[in-house]
Amino acid sequence: MKIGFIGLGIMGKPMAKNLIKAGHELTVYDRASGAMDELLSSGAKAATSAKDAAMASELVITMLPNSPHVKAAVLGEGGAIEGLTPGKVLVDMSSIAPLAAKEVAAELAKKGVEMLDAPVSGGEPKAIEGTLSIMVGGKKEVFERCLPILQSMGSSAVLCGDIGAGNTTKLANQIVVALNIAAISEAFVLASKAGLDPDTVFKAIRGGLAGSTVMEAKAPMIMAGNFKPGFRIDLHIKDLANALETGHEVGVPLPLTSQVMEMMQALKVDGKSGNDHSGLVQYYEKLAQCEARKRP
Repeated sequence: MKIGFIGLGIMGKPMAKNLIKAGHELTVYDRASGAMDELLSSGAKAATSAKDAAMASELVITMLPNSPHVKAAVLGEGGAIEGLTPGKVLVDMSSIAPLAAKEVAAELAKKGVEMLDAPVSGGEPKAIEGTLSIMVGGKKEVFERCLPILQSMGSSAVLCGDIGAGNTTKLANQIVVALNIAAISEAFVLASKAGLDPDTVFKAIRGGLAGSTVMEAKAPMIMAGNFKPGFRIDLHIKDLANALETGHEVGVPLPLTSQVMEMMQALKVDGKSGNDHSGLVQYYEKLAQCEARKRP
């Protein structure tokens, strides 16, 4: 299939590469022209705008940081909507506010263009592996039509409801991930301050009820002090802001989410917003004056 891919950041680039590996013809676009070079060497064609990418494709995928970026890339001047025609589909795989997804879908519908909101979970490692978890909102028939494409990038793709449901599910996911990282951080700093090797604690508890995919992915990073971003703190702040806003809209208090949000905001003030979200441990380390590092 001819696919337009807009947004070639930490996540978008490996996702686009997996589509090429699956045999699809890609036309790619990113505002940072240098971001396209690696894809061009893999066989993709370069577009000069989101509109250009959409004109050359049957299906367009967007993978961008937040709601304003998606609205600009799709609905703005030179946006994808100008190159989309009836029968084409736009799949937004960004993590944005559910209301924003509905607004974009409504504008596309006026042109006879279908849309799915399909945010992902798994970070850069699973984007590279092509094993992302994909949460989808939209019409069932459109989802089924796009499923083989989604399966080229993820190990699972689940239709969660109508437009906006994918991003609501992603917000729930991000709450669970953030609270998991906070709990792991709190526990490991406690263990370290009490004189234990956090790696021993990790080995002791990973097979029990406390074990989780988050622990398996983030505990080794915490213990190595490796906060090279797979998913940055500033992006998790964005997701938690969308979660809190959505919670307020539907009447659901989110007290634990708000607490973790303030921890991340403190790290942002401390100049650490570009760290991986496993760097949340640094909030606890600063309070306890103790690092949760694996011992030699």
